[in-house]
Amino acid sequence: MNENIPPLEDIEDLADESGVKKVEESATVPVTASGQRLDQAAAELFSSYSRSKLQAWIKSGELTVNGSKAKTRDKMLGGEQLDLNAELQEQGSWKPEAIDLDIVYEDEAILVLNKPMGLVVHPAAGNHTGTLLNALLHHSPDLIHVPRAGIVHRLDKDTTGLMVVAKTLEAHTDLVAQLQERSVSREYEAISQGVMTGGGMVEANIGRHPKQRTKMAVSNFGGKEAITHYRVIQRFDAYTHIRLKLETGRTHQIRVHMSHIGYPLVGDSAYAGRFKIPKGLDKALIEKLRSFPRQALHAAQLGLIHPISGEYMEWEADLPEDMVDLLRELKDAQGPAYI
Repeated sequence: MNENIPPLEDIEDLADESGVKKVEESATVPVTASGQRLDQAAAELFSSYSRSKLQAWIKSGELTVNGSKAKTRDKMLGGEQLDLNAELQEQGSWKPEAIDLDIVYEDEAILVLNKPMGLVVHPAAGNHTGTLLNALLHHSPDLIHVPRAGIVHRLDKDTTGLMVVAKTLEAHTDLVAQLQERSVSREYEAISQGVMTGGGMVEANIGRHPKQRTKMAVSNFGGKEAITHYRVIQRFDAYTHIRLKLETGRTHQIRVHMSHIGYPLVGDSAYAGRFKIPKGLDKALIEKLRSFPRQALHAAQLGLIHPISGEYMEWEADLPEDMVDLLRELKDAQGPAYI
């Protein structure tokens, strides 16, 4: 934001008796913003809200210039008074549900939780209830006014670990920007098939699978940029415990990338193919591997800049018991081949 832009004036954020949340804010366009479009100036002055939200309010007349309705493309001269009198509409018809949450950290702006296996993040076809979103609305009803109840990124249903949720529009806008700028630190632990010789980076675009539309795939002719860094924690006779860091955040990115380079994740029914039994394993370990109920993937670390304080914060979540048990079995049955 331009340092010459003055702070907001007369800021008030309140809710009426019906529960509709109202926003009343005013600001003066500085001379340094002369020549900017109205929506550009508004985005700098009312940075708690997204550009698209502000454009909608300009079109509806809830954001006015010198008391009059204006157009998003109107040029500012400097000195105009912008008044925002808007209602934050509920963002969906989802219902709160009393589902336990493992909350690692919470304040007025953000919530960090450790997601368990089997919990769908957002309602979709076949999963209209029983999701993390439903649980969040029960925990904090005001989240109904934040897009997707504050969810700014996702984990697959059977991936465990850390997620951040925005509790306000200001925090939501800020966290989305951090994710787009790739400044959020996200590290995972996984158990892959095969013995890796060392760490590395996978840089391969990911798009929708051309034939199986519920899956993703590496795409040489399109897709979105996807970059995954990985390093070895411990090698076993036929498996590797790895640590991964996301530079981008595409759907199923780690699972697709590890399969692409020939080291699919243990338990990944979508991307690992048929279960193959390595030579020399005892029956107990074979059964443990065959029956592992999910992809062995855990979001172990999350770091970000707090949307309000500007302080860098970081959290760690221990491996879940099923992955701890599997690693113990690998060590007991095979012994580490390499460290």
